[in-house]
Amino acid sequence: MLHYRTQELSPTSPWVTFVHGAGGSSSVWYKQIREFRKGHNVLLIDLRGHGKSERGMWEKGDTFAEVSKEVIEVLDEIGIEKTHVIGMSLGTIVAQTIADNYPERVKSLILGGAIIRFDIRTKMLLWIGRATKLFIPYMTLYRLFAYIIMPLKKHEESRLVFVNEAKKMCQKEFIKWLSLTSLINPYLSRLQASTTAIPTLFLMGDEDYLFIPPIEEVVRRHQAFEFVKIKDSGHVCNIDQPDEFNKLSIDYISKIEQQNAIVQFG
Repeated sequence: MLHYRTQELSPTSPWVTFVHGAGGSSSVWYKQIREFRKGHNVLLIDLRGHGKSERGMWEKGDTFAEVSKEVIEVLDEIGIEKTHVIGMSLGTIVAQTIADNYPERVKSLILGGAIIRFDIRTKMLLWIGRATKLFIPYMTLYRLFAYIIMPLKKHEESRLVFVNEAKKMCQKEFIKWLSLTSLINPYLSRLQASTTAIPTLFLMGDEDYLFIPPIEEVVRRHQAFEFVKIKDSGHVCNIDQPDEFNKLSIDYISKIEQQNAIVQFG
């Protein structure tokens, strides 16, 4: 089972599950925990091969479906029937997959630095990574990815957090996660079409130049989705602007909880 840790406020408080991105771990949410635990039960998970979770869990043909199932196994272990899910970067794909395969378990999605499509620049970057993964050290590739995705001086803290966390991985784990991106665009398009019934908030740094355009396009098509740009922030907006990220997320969860209460009690 994946490594996880919880901070429980009360049996009646809503659960919020945090899903980190590739190369990170549950520790990347260090600027969220204090605020969220004031009114929520918090679940922090290390995805396979990350943080304190086990290495070598991959089997041939594994996809995001298997990764998302492992998160559900943690929910079952704890006894969480439904949860709000907050994802970051590649973790937003895991979050959307959970919502697609287990919609009855998800109250809402909050997708920070969301990845819903790779453009030509991102696909080229990933192609280079897959083409050189066997003979270039994975940390060299990861540092390159981090600088391209988070290029500005003000993004330095975010880069350092993810680079330092990625050092805890190994080459084989990095390669396995990288391989999941090979056929991602058709998969992501299907996910957005299938999860429109679940309340979804996209939180994007206004300097997240690679991933904002696809978000703007999908929000125009699916008006059920909400989208907020966070000023002076790059891809990892929960670290760059934590106060704004926390406020927007907590306000959104409160709104969904109120709507659910109205439906339940009529």
